[in-house]
Amino acid sequence: EVQLVESGGGLVQPGGSLTLSCAASGFALEEYAMTWVRQAPGKALEWVSAINWNGDSTYYAESIQGRFTISRDNAKNTVYLQMNSLKSEDTAVYYCNAVKWTVNFWGQGTQVTVSS
Repeated sequence: EVQLVESGGGLVQPGGSLTLSCAASGFALEEYAMTWVRQAPGKALEWVSAINWNGDSTYYAESIQGRFTISRDNAKNTVYLQMNSLKSEDTAVYYCNAVKWTVNFWGQGTQVTVSS
């Protein structure tokens, strides 16, 4: 069974940090590019970051550039999103997504709330 399970979300104060994890099982993670996507309350899905199959190439949305870092450990079947200098506008459900050609797998999401 294919699974992507996000974890690491929670409540954090503005300026704080969180690291999200996305644990993959049931498929060969190393064959897939991975993305993080988020959805704030009442808003559309927003692409946040992407990483290629071996981690050599990373991409970021302008809104989080310089604050978030995506990484992966294929040996551990896990992808990470390190989030620093968090702002209230980063509050959202964060989803990880595995992509290979037309194949997409999604996790169930993890809530991140940035509030004082």
